[in-house]
Amino acid sequence: MEQGSEENMESSWTLLSWLASGVMVFGGAVPYVPQYQDIQRTNNAEGFSTRVCLVLLVANILRIFFWIGKQFELPLLLQSVVMILTMLAMLHLCCSIQSRNRVSTKQHHITDLDLLYFWSWSSFGDYLIFCFAFTLLCAFITFLFLDWVLFVEALGSLAVMFEAMLGLPQLLQNYNKRSTRGMSVKMVLLWTAGDIFKTTYFVINESPTQFVVCGAVQILIDIAILLQVGYYGQDTRIKLG
Repeated sequence: MEQGSEENMESSWTLLSWLASGVMVFGGAVPYVPQYQDIQRTNNAEGFSTRVCLVLLVANILRIFFWIGKQFELPLLLQSVVMILTMLAMLHLCCSIQSRNRVSTKQHHITDLDLLYFWSWSSFGDYLIFCFAFTLLCAFITFLFLDWVLFVEALGSLAVMFEAMLGLPQLLQNYNKRSTRGMSVKMVLLWTAGDIFKTTYFVINESPTQFVVCGAVQILIDIAILLQVGYYGQDTRIKLG
């Protein structure tokens, strides 16, 4: 009887572990669903900072190469792939909306090499070129120094440092505009819930210290953005969409 109880507990724990892994893989993409829908509905992408996409693309590309040097949990690797695809989808939508709403015929491309318009390009293809070039650069440097432990650890720290800054572009954009209008509050609430879950997952699974620090910083930034929502008063009706 006791053995059957232990087997049931072990089975339940395995199921719970698989469920947690599934949440880790796809949970990071969920917060962007309401923001994506919001942009589609309003035909306006100005409230969302596309630099959030920049931060996450760089962080997750770096994380993939960190995994090559130091294998950590597979769900975290798969999460990076899902996040890269999600950010590309967000950029594609924003570029499409901005293209339809563009008044000026002047366009900006990555080949202009104009730092003033970095990450403010007119075509989605420019963002793909950046991602491809950045990936090639990371691949070259990583395989050059792959046997150097200090480099691998530094790569991991750099990856999580970028990820920790996920909400910073949105925080700064809200501050500069003195408004959170156009930003999905649901997205930030899901950020917060996801980051709390993620940080707990890191601690329980004894993930590299870099991941735990990253999660803690993200939670603090999420809270700061939510405070902005209250301070700037995004409609007296508290628009959650």
